[in-house]
Amino acid sequence: MWDFDIGSSVSIMMRTWPFIVFRMIVYFGITLAYITATGTGASVGYGVGHISADPDGPLSFALWGGVVGFGVVSIAVYWIREYILYVVKAGHVAVMVHLIDGRDIPGGQDQIAYARQIVTRRFAEANILFLVDQLVKGAIRAITGLVGGIAAFLPIPGLSGLVSFMNTVIRLSLTYVDEIILGYNIRIDSASPFETARQGVVLYAQNGRIMVKNAVWLAVIMWGVSFVIFLAMLAPAAAILFMMPGQLAGWAFVLAIVFAWAFKAAFVEPFAIACLMQVYFKTIAGQTPDPAWDARLAEASSKFRDLRDKALGSFGGSRRGAAGAVP
Repeated sequence: MWDFDIGSSVSIMMRTWPFIVFRMIVYFGITLAYITATGTGASVGYGVGHISADPDGPLSFALWGGVVGFGVVSIAVYWIREYILYVVKAGHVAVMVHLIDGRDIPGGQDQIAYARQIVTRRFAEANILFLVDQLVKGAIRAITGLVGGIAAFLPIPGLSGLVSFMNTVIRLSLTYVDEIILGYNIRIDSASPFETARQGVVLYAQNGRIMVKNAVWLAVIMWGVSFVIFLAMLAPAAAILFMMPGQLAGWAFVLAIVFAWAFKAAFVEPFAIACLMQVYFKTIAGQTPDPAWDARLAEASSKFRDLRDKALGSFGGSRRGAAGAVP
């Protein structure tokens, strides 16, 4: 069925509890910002709306005030995405990699400082990590088509609609591949993050069927859990909006999505990443990047070509590391 060990992944999450708490602070802080900004915007809009001669003015202005407040926070979250990737996600991935490899890590708050040292040593600046992450995400999009998608697993004629739907599911299941490649990058600790990322993408592609199969199973599990969380969050979201001015009941749906996103980012994502890293590291053990897959990816993806060019232009980008087997 799947190749990851759920118990081991839960154990990794428990041992990295400082990062789970850190994630809760960051993502629920963002959720609180959404609530505060939406409520403040609605309150201001409701007050300004009384100036209008339209009887529905306060309600209309309250709605638009909520929209503006929600939009302002969304823009802020977009701008701090590099910080979240560098400090929260990369740090957590770093300690999970060490645990999967059986290395000791500090406990308590020292764990976060320890992870920060690992990430800083590997990626001197947040923008380097962010650039690597974006190039990897772009390159990964080409893998679904190259491994044949669900058609490789379901060679039944007359089911083109189902095949198309399942290929869409597969593309959505590749959400965390960039974190897996980041984990590989940290694990190898080579001189060039771009070159190591290139190798990691090639290794993922040449084992695409195994990785996609596990990613799809994990995506189904996560979607089910996320939907349950969303339903659980509808009641508190509606209660919060009930106390706000104007008729903002429709926003309960949006706010419940934000709550569910926070829970998913704090708890579900680390579990998924731990599961997929287990499979990836076990699958690629002893392998070397296949030049044929390297060429196919370069032909299919401009982002992969950009990643390869960055690797060649950086220190250690002569691909000397591609000749060695992966531990």
